[in-house]
Amino acid sequence: MDRTIEPARRLRGTIAVPGDKSISHRAAILNALADGDAEVRNFLSGEDCLSTLKVLEVLGVETALDRSGETPTLRVKGVGLRALRDPCEVLDCGNSGTTMRLMCGVLAGQPFHSVLTGDASLRSRPMARVTAPLREMGARIDGRNDGALAPLSVRGGGLRGIRYRLPVASAQTKSAILLAGLFADGETIVEEPELTRDHTERMLAALGAPVVADGRAVRVGGRANPWDGFDIQVPGDPSSAAFFVVAASITPGSDLTIEELAVNPTRLAFVDALRRMGADIEIEPTGERCGEPVGDLRVRAAALHATTIGGDEIPNLQDEIPALAVAAAFADGVTEVRDAAELALKESNRIGALHQELSELGLAVEARRDGLVIRGGQPRAALLKSHGDHRIAMAAAVAANAIDGESTVRGWQAVSVSYPGFADDLASVTGGW
Repeated sequence: MDRTIEPARRLRGTIAVPGDKSISHRAAILNALADGDAEVRNFLSGEDCLSTLKVLEVLGVETALDRSGETPTLRVKGVGLRALRDPCEVLDCGNSGTTMRLMCGVLAGQPFHSVLTGDASLRSRPMARVTAPLREMGARIDGRNDGALAPLSVRGGGLRGIRYRLPVASAQTKSAILLAGLFADGETIVEEPELTRDHTERMLAALGAPVVADGRAVRVGGRANPWDGFDIQVPGDPSSAAFFVVAASITPGSDLTIEELAVNPTRLAFVDALRRMGADIEIEPTGERCGEPVGDLRVRAAALHATTIGGDEIPNLQDEIPALAVAAAFADGVTEVRDAAELALKESNRIGALHQELSELGLAVEARRDGLVIRGGQPRAALLKSHGDHRIAMAAAVAANAIDGESTVRGWQAVSVSYPGFADDLASVTGGW
């Protein structure tokens, strides 16, 4: 499906982006493991989170997603920590790496056999970083390339706590180990080379689970006690908001407020990067939900200049680099993104995809093994492609909105993975396109 985008419309007014994807996944999973019913409001109804629901349903968890209201509401009938059903079919995770990695941790603690698979893209993405520590805990896991690639066969149960240092900073790997640690004998400790998203430990701590974060180490006590189902209003997704923040920054005359956004410090590295580039961004905290800080973000158009993005900040802005690459395209000077080799292992090879699409916009771009070098300039209208990647599609749309002339994004349907209503929301703050 193609999407044609007309030129240069400023962003004005107020918007609320869909519920945070990371929090939505975890709210569904932890409520499935809870005792009793729960309601998750503003649940993200993108394809990735729907994959988590489908897996939970095969495992005997009743869920119902109501889209009739202003925002989607998920209802979950929790079965408890130790009452998931032995699945009679393969668990299909679709395109969702979060589903596969987190559920691998949960299933490692269950006394039955299960098989996790996904689409062609997911089956090519690295899983050894999850399967290796889970094997060390006692789970029997097989897969292609000795467990490095899905499909994954998991025979769980009989876990023991371990101390594990992540070789690569990854919130999904950390979460998988922590979830497995809930079922293990003894304490499990995960040490990170850099701080990553901490949604799992925040939510578990809010539920009373034995989780303690101490710097770059997180501890979870084994044989966890059950918790009750919990209601939550999921705050807006910063990774989705990043595209609007960049769009407003690069489009003259823009003044946009994004309400009820998750402002967890581990999710705002992209804001820090944009501020270094001269972006005009203000954040006003408004409260907290299930351990997660929430606030409103205001962004106004500003003249941007180049920066270097790399090092310790990379693990917490992997998903936002496509948006930041668009900011770099409109900035004065040469922006370098480095230490980001993981970009090649996402839904697409994002290094290659960004190199190709920014080049189509007429920019001088160099692709490197671990990132990109982008010389900002005057992007031109072009025929762009999503590469089957939701974040590349949204990045292309944001760039096109700020360019004189009509552009087209091919493969627009990719946005349904995380933000099915992106086109409508952009139209609502630009006057329609």
